[in-house]
Amino acid sequence: MEATGVLPFVRGVDLSGNDFKGGYFPENVKAMTSLRWLKLNRTGLCYLPEELAALQKLEHLSVSHNNLTTLHGELSSLPSLRAIVARANSLKNSGVPDDIFKLDDLSVLDLSHNQLTECPRELENAKNMLVLNLSHNSIDTIPNQLFINLTDLLYLDLSENRLESLPPQMRRLVHLQTLVLNGNPLLHAQLRQLPAMTALQTLHLRSTQRTQSNLPTSLEGLSNLADVDLSCNDLTRVPECLYTLPSLHRLNLSSNQITELSLCIDQWVHVETLNLSRNQLTSLPSAICKLSKLKKLYLNSNKLDFDGLPSGIGKLTNLEEFMAANNNLELIPESLCRCPKLRKLVLNKNHLVTLPEAIHFLTEIEVLDVRENPNLVMPPKPADRAAEWYNIDFSLQNQLRLAGASPATVAAAAAGSGPKDPMARKMRLRRRKDSAQDDQAKQVLKGMSDVAQEKNKKQEESADARASGGKVRRWDQGLEKPRLDYSEFFTEDVGQLPGLTIWQIENFVPVLVEEAFHGKFYEADCYIVLKTFLDDSGSLNWEIYYWIGGEATLDKKACSAIHAVNLRNYLGAECRTVREEMGDESEEFLQVFDNDISYIEGGTASGFYTVEDTHYVTRMYRVYGKKNIKLEPVPLKGTSLDPRNMSGRAGCAWSARAMSSMPLPAASMPGVPSARPWPNTGWHSPRLGEEEEGASSTVC
Repeated sequence: MEATGVLPFVRGVDLSGNDFKGGYFPENVKAMTSLRWLKLNRTGLCYLPEELAALQKLEHLSVSHNNLTTLHGELSSLPSLRAIVARANSLKNSGVPDDIFKLDDLSVLDLSHNQLTECPRELENAKNMLVLNLSHNSIDTIPNQLFINLTDLLYLDLSENRLESLPPQMRRLVHLQTLVLNGNPLLHAQLRQLPAMTALQTLHLRSTQRTQSNLPTSLEGLSNLADVDLSCNDLTRVPECLYTLPSLHRLNLSSNQITELSLCIDQWVHVETLNLSRNQLTSLPSAICKLSKLKKLYLNSNKLDFDGLPSGIGKLTNLEEFMAANNNLELIPESLCRCPKLRKLVLNKNHLVTLPEAIHFLTEIEVLDVRENPNLVMPPKPADRAAEWYNIDFSLQNQLRLAGASPATVAAAAAGSGPKDPMARKMRLRRRKDSAQDDQAKQVLKGMSDVAQEKNKKQEESADARASGGKVRRWDQGLEKPRLDYSEFFTEDVGQLPGLTIWQIENFVPVLVEEAFHGKFYEADCYIVLKTFLDDSGSLNWEIYYWIGGEATLDKKACSAIHAVNLRNYLGAECRTVREEMGDESEEFLQVFDNDISYIEGGTASGFYTVEDTHYVTRMYRVYGKKNIKLEPVPLKGTSLDPRNMSGRAGCAWSARAMSSMPLPAASMPGVPSARPWPNTGWHSPRLGEEEEGASSTVC
């Protein structure tokens, strides 16, 4: 592959699962100078290979599940490195170098499942850190200064360590979205920092010795908190602070000592998953039937009996999974079989005697587990299901009879249903029709009147705005713009500083152009030009152009226009996107570059797949050497035929015929020195200025 010249253009490589023990590592990796991500998981590495130093554009490095004892080496020399994933190794405190935290772009660090006993030194200097995972180590304390600078953290996992307290500076993590503290002995930690983390969405406190007394009294400020895990603790009831979470979707309270649920659970209107397994519950409150969005309800290993399940549980129309294994159930409510979306029903290890006959009408059921119920007798399956559902008597007499009315009342209702006068029926229908037409006409007149009043009101407001000298809004300012995410194409700081930014359309997406190439446009490409400046009031303003090359393909033209509009929406700018064509640029566009623009022939390939005929170029080479035959490119001229170098004419003639239809690698063009092997041969072309002894000849 090296001979083809492809390696410098490779963006990502996954070498996981190979055996690199004993110091073996492929040297060709050094040639991948454009590499962005590299995965070396489960390769048996004991140290970082020195070939990494050549990967100056590397952004993501994963070396998980190896035998690394140190990360010292080449990491600090990689300026673009953003993510280091080194989980499941044998790293100790001294194995984490301090200088990696000086990398400006380092934002992801995973050192979980190692042998750390303290936080890495200088970690607080990684000011751009977004994701930090130090779980499954032996860390017993967190320095107070750690979270002073790491205020941009979005994800923090400190689970399965030996932490007994948390620094008060954690309240500075106002952008934190996920906090995982599972498996730490935080008995004396009051967690007073939690209410300040207003962006928190996920909070896991499994097996952290939580009780009623060491939880915050209120979490009302955490309006985004959707996932809470308080399993494997010592809670005797549901903490009051959980009832005030407006966005709660998933709640795990399993493996506690909860004996009852409060009626306040009806406030969990958005809860979809509720796990109450392995507690001491004997019954569920009827308020649980108000959780209309509940999809999964787990009640395994409690003390529930038939009276413990509310009869209105069938109101949970979105329920998909119901698990109540290892309880004291003898029967289940018939309404449970009215949940139309129920897919999984687990009732094993109970004292069930039978099930409701409606169990056969659960059309979506996939799993029905009733094992280890020794006295269970399944109900017979109805012979005619259609009759069960559709042959229902809705007559007044039957409904009165079912309601327990007296026979006289039923008879009177039957007498009232005798034959009726057809003329009276026609007159009644005519009056009803006339009344309906009158009502419809009134509604139409009312609608027309409302439209006219609304139009007059708008005209009066517009006149008042003009009279008061107010600026009338443009027509498009009243339109609701959709919320789209353009961060995939444009960085967060784009357009925030005065200056010029240019993108080139490449493979359907905009690619940033270096400042040294501003004003130099390829004829077959399209560009987006953003000029950021300060107006008279000191506010940021923008001018957006998209430049169309004369030889540009259709996909580039369309993408430049689309992404120019995307850029305007991303900035919230009110300016227009101006189209500029090659050779017909406007004066405003030329002034952006001080009237100094130039065109360059060529451009990048189209984003569409194209099929082209292969054209071969005739070249001339001088062949020399005795044992190792080597080639040197020479000009394709008669003067290059030196009679002193014609000792191998037979070989020259064969070479000319063989190579007349063989494409050469780009690095072997005439005048360009190369040391790459000839495809499928052992020949080498020498580097510039290199001399070899022996006979030589010329071929073409």
